[in-house]
Amino acid sequence: MLRQIIGQAKKHPSLIPLFIFIGAGGGGATLYLLRLALFNPDVSWDRKNNPEPWNKLGPNEQYKFYSVNVDYSKLKKEGPDF
Repeated sequence: MLRQIIGQAKKHPSLIPLFIFIGAGGGGATLYLLRLALFNPDVSWDRKNNPEPWNKLGPNEQYKFYSVNVDYSKLKKEGPDF
């Protein structure tokens, strides 16, 4: 498949930016899915030792990818301990 892409790029050089952007988009999507699978508190890979990982998060831990107006270091706990 890579040989076919290189052959098309040699025949039609104007397709090179398209291949670069599609490759970068696929790579970025793969990295984002890996981030969600490994670092998201909603995903539990070890159910015996840590069945509910979302309960161990403190109120000042940021688990979102990007937050616009929230400073997580200044938040206080509002709920009970489980």
